[in-house]
Amino acid sequence: MEIIGKVVQIMPEASGSSAKGTWRKREYIVEQPGQYPKKVCMVIWGDNIDQFALKVGDEVTASVDLESREYNGRWYTDVKVWKVEKGGTQKPKEAAKSIPDVTTFSDESGDDVLPF
Repeated sequence: MEIIGKVVQIMPEASGSSAKGTWRKREYIVEQPGQYPKKVCMVIWGDNIDQFALKVGDEVTASVDLESREYNGRWYTDVKVWKVEKGGTQKPKEAAKSIPDVTTFSDESGDDVLPF
């Protein structure tokens, strides 16, 4: 899944230690364009924080995984980023099928291609 938008806020980095070792994460708020812009809180873990080096104002296309978990009877959802392309790059839209130019409804060639 991809989220395309502009980084509008960067939250402070959080870190800690667990049974697997030390960890760090940082949350980024990305605003998606549109008539009714929506904001999405995405999280980047570990060394990807330094690798992606996002700044406020960056236009990004983020590849994400969604994950929900239950804690004390409530559900929480994370939007985990695993790849970022900067510059607002978007995948090219599927090429439109070629539609012939219709300038007239009469065809004098005699080649009737209609099935009826």
